[in-house]
This record gives sequence, C-alpha cells and structure tokens, in this order.
Amino acid sequence: MEILAFGVQADEKPLMERAFAGHHEVRCLDVFLNEDTAPIATGYEVISSSVNADLNGRVLEILSAGGTRMIAQRSTGFNNVDLTVAERLGITVARVSYYSPHSVAEFAWTLAMAVNRRIVRASTRTRDFDFRLDGLMGRDMHGRTAGVLGTGRIGEAFARIAHGFGMRLLGWDVAENPACLDLGMKYVSKEELLTESDLVSLHVPLMPQTQHLIDGAALRAMKDDAVLVNSSRGGLIDTVALVDELRAGRFTGVGLDVYEAEAGLFFLDKSLQAIEDDTLARLLTFPNVLVTSHQAYYTVEAVGQIVETTVSNVLDYRAGRRSENVLVPRS
Repeated sequence: MEILAFGVQADEKPLMERAFAGHHEVRCLDVFLNEDTAPIATGYEVISSSVNADLNGRVLEILSAGGTRMIAQRSTGFNNVDLTVAERLGITVARVSYYSPHSVAEFAWTLAMAVNRRIVRASTRTRDFDFRLDGLMGRDMHGRTAGVLGTGRIGEAFARIAHGFGMRLLGWDVAENPACLDLGMKYVSKEELLTESDLVSLHVPLMPQTQHLIDGAALRAMKDDAVLVNSSRGGLIDTVALVDELRAGRFTGVGLDVYEAEAGLFFLDKSLQAIEDDTLARLLTFPNVLVTSHQAYYTVEAVGQIVETTVSNVLDYRAGRRSENVLVPRS
C-alpha cells in the first residue's frame, strides 16, 4: 500500500521514507492539506497530515469521496480536525500523543532568553560592525518568578530548566503535577500567576475553553516588564490585544513560535509577496518581539519520534488494533 503524506518538510522526508521502508510505500508532498489540495488524495486509503492541515468538514468529505479511510496526523494537537464529521464518514483519525517534551521546552527557553538578552538586535548590529551595547541590557533570570501555564510533560520540562536558573516557580493547570511540586512549584490561580510572574510561558492545548486564554484582561494583569512566551498554539493569545499592549510600550519581550492565523503562512516562503495580515505585519515591527515559524518541535529526536509513531499508527490501523493515539476508531 502507498501512503500519501502532506506537508512534509525537506528535513523530514528522508526520516519518513526510512521509517516506512519495509512496511509501506510513502509519497511525500510539500503542499499542505486543505480544500484545494484534498483531491490529490483520491485513491489513497491512508494519508498523513501535518499540524497546519485544514481538516474541516468539507475537506473530510472530499477525502472520503476519494476513498480515504485513515488519517495519521503528525502532531499532538488535533484542533484542526473536525472529529465529529470524521466519525460520521467512518474515517479513522490518529495523532502522535507524545514526543520529546524537551524539544519544545528548550525552544521556549531559547525564545525567552533571546528576547531578554536582545540577541536578534545584537546579532544584526555586529553583522554591520556596530558593537555598541546601547539598548541591549537584559536581566538575570536567577531569583525571578517563572509562571508556567500548563504543567504537563512540556510544562514540566520547562519548569525544570527554570529551576536550574534558580527561579521561583508558579503553576496553573487543571491538575497538579507531582514532579513540579517536587521542584518547589506553587499552584495558584491564573490571575495570581500573571500578576506575579516575570516570565510567563504557555504550555496548554488549544480547545474552546483555552481560546484566547491570554486576552486583553490577562495581558493587562501582567507586569509591564514581563517576558511572554508561547510555543504551544497561536490561538491561546489574542494577538490584536497583544499588539495594543505592545503599542503602549509594555513587556520586556515577547517570544512567539506560533500565531493564531499562521495557516497559509508558516512553513511557506512568502518573502516575495505582500503580507495581507495587518496584525502579523504590525507584530513584526516591534523590536522586543521575536516570531519564529512553529519550529519548537523541530529536532532530530522529536521529529524522529513523530515519524515512528505515525508508522505505528498506520500499522495499527491495518491490523485493526487501537492505541491511545486513536481519536476516531476504525468503524
């Protein structure tokens, strides 16, 4: 059987081909799955989608009409999939429940330190042989307070690094993580966390109840000189409200690896085109903001685990097995 994989990055392709070798053929495409590209999947029983695929009801209907019966999503998040429609159409959907939490946690810290110590501005200056220090002063993280919204595997890994810096730890989640408690983390309300934290990092999934978790009120509750980092899902932050606060001169730095309207932008080369998204364009003008293109997960270890789990999900589907990765079981 040949599997069709959408949205495969150049670095990811050899890992995909190697992992599927001896099991099934895999055809890798760099285009993302959406309503325009879904007809390409006609005749493929199994497809694999990336995190930025648009698997709304209409796309699923096109896939179903073309013979697709299984979707193996190469991500943990699945807010882009209409699971109700998938179940109605009898399409099995599986995801990657787990991959290296260190990849995302370490990148979140990379963003935090980059904006705190003005690394991008410093690098740009030195390339122009400008070696002044004006405007590059950062702050010690040691002794300050880190607020971790979401203390699952990734949040815990982030907290361990913060603990290594010698930071006070505040956490917010629906359930307390014993490992975080062992680090000395104190669980508090979201409001208290935002008010007291010098660094706020988001590690919660995007669901209806977490959409714009960080809205205008939450942003206004934060310290004027706080650092805000989001390496989870773009929809957790109300970006329009964030731009308003940045215009007011607030925050030491903001590091974003995700953006709520990133579909159709991230993972693509738009350098020769006019960007029609006024909010993103404005966001990128602030010198204390660093935006990267959803790359926190992008390490050899994490992508390797994602690919291997994707292969396992396909093999389980073919064998009629069900695992914790299955969101919609085989009918």
